[in-house]
Amino acid sequence: MGELFEHTGVDLLVGRGVALERIRAFLDATDRGGALLLSGAAGVGKTVLLDAVAEVAVANGSRVLRASGVEFEADVSYSGLNQILFPLYEAFGDLEKPHADALQVALGFGSGAPPERLVVSNATLMLLRSAAKASPLLLIVDDLPWLDRASAAVLGFVARRLNGTRVTFLGAMRSGSETFFNGGGLPEYEVPPLDGESAQLLLHSRFPALAARVRQRLLSVAEGNPLALLELPTALSGEQRSALETLPAVLPLSQRLQALFVSRVSTLSLAARRLLLLATLEGTGDLAILQASARQAGYESDLEDLASAEQDRLVSFDEGTRRLVFRHPLIRSAVVSACTSTERRAAHRALAQVLVSHPERRAWHLGEASVEPDEQVAGLLEQAARRIAARGDAVGAVAALVRAADLSPHDTDRARRLAEAAYIGADATGQLRNSSELLEGARLADPGLMGSLHFAAAAVFLIINGDGDIDTAHRLLVGAIEAGTHDYDAQDGALIDALHLLLLLCFFSGRAELWEPLYAALRRLRPEPPALLSVAAKTFSDPVRSGAGALNQLESVLSDLQTETDPGWIVRAGTGALYVDRLAAVREPSWRVVLQGRDGGPPRRHIGGLMHLCLDDYLTGRWDECLELADEGIQVCQESGYPFFTWYFWYCKAVVAAARGDDETVDCLTDRIVRWATPRGVGAALHYARHVRTVAESGRGDFESAYRNATALGPAGTFASHVPHALWVALDVAEAAVRTDRHSEAAAHVRAMQEAGIGALSPRLGLLAAGSAALCATDDDEAVRRFEEALDRPGIERWPFDLARVQLAYGERLRRARANADSREPLRLAYEAFRLLGAEPWADRAAKELRATGWGTPKTTASGEVLTPQERQIADLAASGLSNKQIAERLYLSHRTIGAHLYQIFPKLGVNSRAALRDALAALEK
Repeated sequence: MGELFEHTGVDLLVGRGVALERIRAFLDATDRGGALLLSGAAGVGKTVLLDAVAEVAVANGSRVLRASGVEFEADVSYSGLNQILFPLYEAFGDLEKPHADALQVALGFGSGAPPERLVVSNATLMLLRSAAKASPLLLIVDDLPWLDRASAAVLGFVARRLNGTRVTFLGAMRSGSETFFNGGGLPEYEVPPLDGESAQLLLHSRFPALAARVRQRLLSVAEGNPLALLELPTALSGEQRSALETLPAVLPLSQRLQALFVSRVSTLSLAARRLLLLATLEGTGDLAILQASARQAGYESDLEDLASAEQDRLVSFDEGTRRLVFRHPLIRSAVVSACTSTERRAAHRALAQVLVSHPERRAWHLGEASVEPDEQVAGLLEQAARRIAARGDAVGAVAALVRAADLSPHDTDRARRLAEAAYIGADATGQLRNSSELLEGARLADPGLMGSLHFAAAAVFLIINGDGDIDTAHRLLVGAIEAGTHDYDAQDGALIDALHLLLLLCFFSGRAELWEPLYAALRRLRPEPPALLSVAAKTFSDPVRSGAGALNQLESVLSDLQTETDPGWIVRAGTGALYVDRLAAVREPSWRVVLQGRDGGPPRRHIGGLMHLCLDDYLTGRWDECLELADEGIQVCQESGYPFFTWYFWYCKAVVAAARGDDETVDCLTDRIVRWATPRGVGAALHYARHVRTVAESGRGDFESAYRNATALGPAGTFASHVPHALWVALDVAEAAVRTDRHSEAAAHVRAMQEAGIGALSPRLGLLAAGSAALCATDDDEAVRRFEEALDRPGIERWPFDLARVQLAYGERLRRARANADSREPLRLAYEAFRLLGAEPWADRAAKELRATGWGTPKTTASGEVLTPQERQIADLAASGLSNKQIAERLYLSHRTIGAHLYQIFPKLGVNSRAALRDALAALEK
């Protein structure tokens, strides 16, 4: 392997011993798979190192697949993936049909609905792993920043999942580039400039006749950049190299290199320059397309005309893939600079005629070929934008719409397309500053369009993510909806999007009066509102009054969710599912949305998926995951331009902290929510903050404060209109009222639950309603009966915190009725559940009640762990000499259950036999 590196050429690899050693170690691990990123300044030698790696890998029996990011293909989805997978096209058929079809459609070899990016990613990974069975596979991707977003997302997904495979990934990018790769934890090696000695050696080996002072000047300007060292002298005349003529004045290095490249390209024949221009604009280097487009343009050129460019090391040919490869990205820029605008437009037109089976690429080339407004081309770009947006590439859709706007003959069409671009950008990408500029362009083009739905919706995102308030955003959107020319057509996508956004604004406000314009619009929709919008308008708005009537329709909507690929639709389904506790049906799809977001998908959808997972995690006891995802959500909000939604994640962190007794975090986060939400009129956030404080105060037994905060969401005895979060404090109102001797208020709230029928909305709400009724019962026998009915409901195990709260209340009631023996089991179950969740204040309440029954206080072992009451009882019986069977008979459990408990008890006590139990238990008492 070392010999192969040495044979690559001293001029290319001089001074690269450390880099080659790093890459050699990477290649030695080929059979284990993995990924490595090379970064460095332009011209530092990253491409040369990639070439060396490829040569060594092939010599060692690996198969190499290469691709390169192309500036002019950056908006063409999956163009980079097409490059790297094209040699494996014949193997597509070995994949399962859904994965084969996804690749066929994504790469332009087939037709059909745009595939979900996660499916394309998994299909790519499986294809590569399959191909690596015959021989190790090395993927090399140069110029990662210029890779189209869709390909970058897929290859980033693949690169992070190669450990343990026979596939390795090596990518290169300029230092400081923001890509889908360098933010994902992949190892990175930055290729440094050459040191002074190596730079002198390289320059002298290529240009030994340079005058000393000229050499020193070049070394100073190049600053160790190998490409500059190799290229700068070629721009000098013989007299200049010999110091017989003064060198030019100092210029920025990038300009100097660009000028050098242009001069090299300009010396080629016209036929060669035309072919290079076609190859540059086409992007993939496909020789068949290159030849066909040359004929279409009427060029009297043949691939043989590129021999001079190949000899001058501007390009090379990959015989395996039949593609032309530029040796450095600056060469592409130089090719474009060396040609006139007329030549560039002619090349784009020729490519558009050849790429008739690739509508998106064809539309883009037609757009670049046009200099005058052309509605036909603008329409094709607009259609392409819709297809691009449908597969989740919001950035590509915005670019296509902006170009379509530029080519629109009429100001109204230009303004309309700019407004739609602004909306897509604001709704999905987080590029709010760019959206603001697009809106201003739309306003200037057609001031009358300021009331359009897309204009208003984009403006809403700018308002709420800036310093604006909900009322202003609400008025703007309602005005646009009511003044629109849509005729309330339920098939009008812009109208339906606007109504979904209006629904969110109404919810954010926390005020009933803001919902009426939405309801009025829904009543006017023809032929009828879409099912998802209809459901969300009932279950997310005022579920106490309208949720039950929408459950059947919701179940129908959720039944198709597992196959849904639109991340926006999935997030909207989660919105409809939240307050009727159907997030379980949205969980797996939400994870798909989050994974897409992590791999570069739309950030607002990423945020939405995280919201619903966090809320479901809190309700179902996955509190550690809830905190992790909340941190991720906060980061995404801050980095993607959606600060408004941060409050959701503050709430998620705060409510877990409240249940766990972290009062400092509770105070910090609730104060932050209140300070942020109050001036903006985000009433829902204030309700959420009240819920957090209620949980914290109930846990520590401050029921007076708990009652005050819980009833701030609506007075006892009623559920405030359009305050759905009041459902989440229903039990708190009843319990706090009972504990503070407000028995009439407690009874009134139980009646309100029963009259509203909230138990029909979900098993969890049924548990809370029945538990509240039991808490308020004045007769002990009636209370016991009601608690048993509450705890006998099916499906309540999914909600461990709420279940444990009802069990705790049941045990407390039994103990106060002096049924100590009967109280121990619900108190024990509550205690163990709280301990598992880390809800220390609640566990302390349960432990206090247990001690009052005469049950031994749970003890902490030397390792810091706690034996549960049942574990302590089993350990005491085992230490007394009873067998598992005898213990089981006493406790009415199976002997297998006893064995399982002892399996957990032994390591907690630090023993490995029954004989050591007595001493270990005695030590706990000291």
